[in-house]
Amino acid sequence: MQLSTDDHSWPELPLAEWQDTCATLHMWTQVVGKIRLALAPMVNHWWQVPLYVTSTGLTTSPISYRGLSFQIDFDFCRHVLTFATSDRRRAEFALVAMPVSEFYDRVMQILRDLGIDVNIWTMPVEVADAIPFEKDQQHNSYDADAAHRFWLALVHADRAMKRFRAPFIGKVSPVHFFWGSFDLAVTRFSGRTAPPHPGGMPNLGDWVAVEAYSHEVSSCGFWPGNGGYGKAAFYSYAYPEPTGFAAAPLRPREAVFDPNLGEFILDYDAVRVSDLPERMLLEFFQSTYEAAANCASWDRAALERQKSKS
Repeated sequence: MQLSTDDHSWPELPLAEWQDTCATLHMWTQVVGKIRLALAPMVNHWWQVPLYVTSTGLTTSPISYRGLSFQIDFDFCRHVLTFATSDRRRAEFALVAMPVSEFYDRVMQILRDLGIDVNIWTMPVEVADAIPFEKDQQHNSYDADAAHRFWLALVHADRAMKRFRAPFIGKVSPVHFFWGSFDLAVTRFSGRTAPPHPGGMPNLGDWVAVEAYSHEVSSCGFWPGNGGYGKAAFYSYAYPEPTGFAAAPLRPREAVFDPNLGEFILDYDAVRVSDLPERMLLEFFQSTYEAAANCASWDRAALERQKSKS
């Protein structure tokens, strides 16, 4: 196994080379994410369910359970899934090629061994042709180098999104990884309610989308290859989409509006090979946010931290 020796560079992430691993990791993160969903108290827009980027992978963050807490971490540097409890118990198993059914069994057995009793709905969400976790023999790939590069891409995206998030003083989500859609995202809110979302996502009740999009948003994020675009890309959209959004001024020049997705798209590779990748990405996030906020007449003076005149 050969891993990148320069973790500061933006890694190559061609979907064709790791598509099977990507699909398997999608299911593995759903198993872990649903454990958090089952035990965490409800937060607006389902903010209690995502995972978070760490210095080694992805984490649930602490989950409360009967007076204690525990967390589950994907470590894409050592390639293990780790379990840690607040009473200092630890467990882990290696991330290697295995079917989702085996991964699911191992996770649930370790939780039982740690005294954590949790039941989850084993049907994957937001994917077509879903297979219950305990029956899924189809998704069984793990390319450790690809998983490591995927995590490095998340590290870069997470850093840029946190910088973009910082000057917005209105309601704004954390930067978080949604395991249903398998993307990293951050969302700004105008403060106004939105019309009920029509839903229509595979294996996901429409009421879930209604809660997620209960208020007017401008959201941006990163797909590692899924999301209907066919390769790694950054995206930005508005809900509801205001008049003139698709035709609004857009930066950088490599960015486009995809009418099939109804979203602005910036190819990951365009960012990766740029002399100033983070600057290019922040320009994309800012210009697409401005498209949403200006077309929908957001009160930007009240929502954005004003730059000092000194």
